[in-house]
Order: sequence, then structure tokens, then C-alpha cells
Amino acid sequence: MLSPDFWDSEEAKSILQERSILLDKKEKLGVFEEKLGDLRLLLEMAEEEEDLFTLKEVVALGDGLQEEVKSAEIERLLNSPHDKNNAVVTIHAGAGGTEAQDWADMLLRMYLRWAEIKGFETKLLDMMLGEEAGIKGATFLVNGPYAYGYLKAEAGVHRLVRISPFDASQRRHTSFASLFVAPEVDDTINIEINEKDIRIDTYRASGAGGQHVNKTSSAVRITHVPTGIVVQCQNERSQHKNKAIAMKILKARLYEKELQKREEEKQKLHSEKRDIAWGSQIRSYVLHPYQLVKDHRTEYETGNVKSVLDGNIDGFIEAYLKKMVSDNLNNT
Repeated sequence: MLSPDFWDSEEAKSILQERSILLDKKEKLGVFEEKLGDLRLLLEMAEEEEDLFTLKEVVALGDGLQEEVKSAEIERLLNSPHDKNNAVVTIHAGAGGTEAQDWADMLLRMYLRWAEIKGFETKLLDMMLGEEAGIKGATFLVNGPYAYGYLKAEAGVHRLVRISPFDASQRRHTSFASLFVAPEVDDTINIEINEKDIRIDTYRASGAGGQHVNKTSSAVRITHVPTGIVVQCQNERSQHKNKAIAMKILKARLYEKELQKREEEKQKLHSEKRDIAWGSQIRSYVLHPYQLVKDHRTEYETGNVKSVLDGNIDGFIEAYLKKMVSDNLNNT
């Protein structure tokens, strides 16, 4: 950074981002050491004075510190080149009409709540509403440190089993929805897209937007013909802005697809085309006849389904990241 030509270099932004992350880690270590020192001193005082109340306070503070250290340890597992990037997340409802669309809407809420809990910013880039309820699909940006590193653990097909609120006979239904996650492409990543390889369609927006909706064809859909990837954006009033956002999503999807080609078969996310149906799910959410959420990759599970659907999914993410580290060690 002291170099005279630093601010004119293309790497300046990425270096500043890396410096910020390293300073944050250093600061956390200092805070942990300070808190641990205070706890030791407080514990000595409690033992000398046989103060049970203070001893209970030490235990409570120790538990809190343990959770902070645990969170920092999870970040240590996020060491891939793009883990620190923001994340572009796309949700698609599977086959099943209203049931699947309602499930996709529940997943959207779950991930937006998770981001809120983590202190991340989110921006809805596109959403297609279902005819009766729920959504056919949605794309949103999660802005925060290691957003992609965390959310890549969630990519795949999610299965819901419940008594359908849309079935008058109160029968049990199984619904599917898929989640795709890509790192946001920044200025340090060059993705070239040949104009001959894309098809751009415009249409009238169908979401919120007041009097502007349905009066102009501001929504944009871009199809990348060689890969079949389709992205769209309709949330901005300007067709130009929607096109720019759609191109950004397409670049992220193409970059993620290229990354996946270089990884082992077990790491496939977007390059592997799987049906959003039986046998392909990464996780099952069972609301009836019992309460259970189970990840089929790690065997991690919990009976507190409501908490999970309210965004408390860090246990699943942590289990996945640890499994990936373990698998990589076993393969080397």
C-alpha cells in the first residue's frame, strides 16, 4: 500500500479487502485473549472469596466466549479463493405447482432471516410470483464477509414433507426446491461473454412497482445459449439497470460453473444437472408425522424445525464445512 502506484493498480481493491479481513482476524484474537484474561482473574477472585454468584457469572461469560471462538473457527474453514466474496443466490421451485412454490417462498424467507441474523445485507434482484401462492423463483444478493463461503454449503435440492395447507383432504405432500449459489464476480475476475452467445428478451414486470408495472417492458431475461443458463431481473424501473444486474448474475453463474468443472465429482453444484425431485435432495425438512430436519450429506439433524425455518442453519453449514475439510484431507 505504500507503493506510489498502488492506488492505480487493478489489485488495489482485492488487497484492501484482504487487509481488512486480516485486521479483523487480528482484532478478534486480541479480544479473545483479553476476555480470557478477564475470566481467569474473575475466576481466581470467585474461588478466593468463595463467591458462588460470581462463579456462575464466570460460567456464563465462558459459555459466551466459547460461542465466539466457535464462530471464528468456522471462518478458518473458509479458505477457498472466493469464500470471502458476496453471494448470488437463486431459488427455483420444483415440480408440484402451488405446493412447491410455497416451499420455495419458505426457503427464501429462511435465507433472508439467516442473513439478517448474521448481520449481512441482502438485495432482491428478481422474483417470479406463483399463480396462487409462493414463488416460482427468486434471485438475491447477500453482501457480507464470507457470504459465499457460508452459503455454498446450502447449494442443492431441499425437500419438504408436511400436511399441505392447500389440500382440503389434509393429505401429506412432498415438495422440492433447489438452491444455486455463486460468488459475486468483482473487478478482479474477468469473465468475457460473447454477444453472439446470449439472447436478450424484454417483458413487462410482474412484481411490485406501483403504476410503472406492466406499462413498459423493463424486465430483462438473458439466455446463455451454449450452457442453457437463464437469468432475469425485473426489480428495477429501468430496463438498462435490469440488464446490468442480469449480466452480473450471468457472469457469476458462468464463473461458478467454470469453478465446478475444475473440482472433483463430489463437489459438483451447478455443472451437475439433477432433477429437483426424489433422490437428489441434500436436506429433508419433515413437519409430519414427526419434526426433523436432516442433512443427507453430513447426517447432521435437529428436531427444532421452526428454529431452522427461522434462519438458524449455522449447525448445518458448520457440519458441511468440517466434512469438506475432512474429505479433502482423506483425498490427499
